[in-house]
Amino acid sequence: MQIILLERVEKLGQMGDLVNVKPGYARNYLLPQGKALRANKANLERFEAEKTQREADNLSRRSEAEKEADKMLGLAVSMVRAASEMGQLFGSVTSRDIAEGITQAGFTIQRDQVIMNKSIKTLGLHEIRISLHPEVLVTVVVNVARSLDEAETQLKTGIAVTGGVKDIDDEPDAIAEAVAVVEKVEADEAVAANEDDIEADKAAKFESDEQAMEETLR
Repeated sequence: MQIILLERVEKLGQMGDLVNVKPGYARNYLLPQGKALRANKANLERFEAEKTQREADNLSRRSEAEKEADKMLGLAVSMVRAASEMGQLFGSVTSRDIAEGITQAGFTIQRDQVIMNKSIKTLGLHEIRISLHPEVLVTVVVNVARSLDEAETQLKTGIAVTGGVKDIDDEPDAIAEAVAVVEKVEADEAVAANEDDIEADKAAKFESDEQAMEETLR
């Protein structure tokens, strides 16, 4: 499917580019997110008419994002989680968790701005990219530890703190903590899956409405 990009999309192109993508990617993400339009005559004319204003708006948003990125340089967000002696988490740290942690640190971030291919499942310092704007990325450190004291030690040394009394074989209380963490992760994943289903339904309706509009224009 050929589309017109309305903003920069990583590994795809810049605003105004005509690119070919898989139909599912366009219908389920690019089109409903307002990142692109179908490449037809009406939409090409619409984009050309709005191009100057879109470029001005994009420049303004990018400038604000760059200011925010400067404030976030060096940001480290601590996440306390139950873990084994070897440093494996009983659960995981998700994009939702990271977004909430960054928001608590004073920056408003949505989970879809957190760029990560998979959840964090080990103790230690993890560099995660945050998209403040399609052209502005900033890296924050997610400091996953079993306590705030261990998080402070990890930040100073750069080395994950493992071992000690936090092993669930030695600490019965850690078992209950680990179960609670796993239950929370499962609940979050269920909510995320439901949200994905809703987005897919919206995308399908969006496509149907757009096709109807194209038929009317013809």
